[in-house]
Amino acid sequence: MKLKNILITGGAGYIGSHISEMLFKKGFNTFILDNLSRGHQNTLLNGFFIHGDVGDEALLDQIFEQHSIDAVMHFAAFIDVGESVREPYRYYLNNVTQTLTLLNCMVKHKINYLIFSSTAAIFGHPLSPLIDETHVCHPINPYGRTKLMIEKMLNDFHDAYGLKYCCLRYFNAAGGDPCGKIKYFQARPSNLIPIALRSILTKSPMTIFGTDYPTSDGTCIRDYIHIDDLGRAHILALEKLWNSGSSYNYNLGNGKGYSVKEVIQSVENVTNQKLTVIHGCRRLGDPPILMANSQLAEKELGWVPQFQLLDIMVEHAWNAMQNAAHEI
Repeated sequence: MKLKNILITGGAGYIGSHISEMLFKKGFNTFILDNLSRGHQNTLLNGFFIHGDVGDEALLDQIFEQHSIDAVMHFAAFIDVGESVREPYRYYLNNVTQTLTLLNCMVKHKINYLIFSSTAAIFGHPLSPLIDETHVCHPINPYGRTKLMIEKMLNDFHDAYGLKYCCLRYFNAAGGDPCGKIKYFQARPSNLIPIALRSILTKSPMTIFGTDYPTSDGTCIRDYIHIDDLGRAHILALEKLWNSGSSYNYNLGNGKGYSVKEVIQSVENVTNQKLTVIHGCRRLGDPPILMANSQLAEKELGWVPQFQLLDIMVEHAWNAMQNAAHEI
């Protein structure tokens, strides 16, 4: 593959830092752009770090002119569903407006390849047990709506300017570096597993938002996918994008769901510690069940998840968080 220099926006965050390292190990030159509002520079083991905003047009011009960027992987976004309901302005500004600036700069500098970090939140309430790429998109929270808007923007930029893209809709990213080198420094975790593990570390209670959903134990069910599996999907998607003339959308998950209570049980098993749990009301914007049909990615990318067991994901996340705690 001729692509060599990759700009990773939001690359000091949880997902971006892992994928940056995987790209580096594959021989790519990685340039990590992050304003560190939610990421942490200590998660980065390699690559060239640039401190700044993805919406800074002058900075993007400078990066594209100086570093001969071949492709962009775009992770810079706010991702907390509950926060997006409370503060939609911040989400539309950060996620949509800044992405528009990025796309405009890519077109200006003739950079034609983008891997976009999308989400299962674009679908809303599922109409089938497993969600595939043809499922209707009707997001029920501002976070999901911002991501869907960007997907539509990408389609328009493809048609008008020839920008090739791949939208990877992951369900719930989980786990940590299987080798134990990348540490978890994120100050504001928004996903269940790191929230539960942080509660263990800090000996503080955590809240279950809703115990009256139409599920087996009354709590939400989600499809968890290991960060290492996500990373491999991104690299495979980049290779496919480079070798073809089309753009693509893929759902990424394991096709198996775990409830909030099952995740808490796994956290207690792995850490051998008991969580203090508070039962709270449902959060606006949370569908009861989200699980993926990833057969298209398996068929077209040759992608198969390797770390599918919940306890393994929790164990890898716990190791990463403990390693970071030792340095704080």
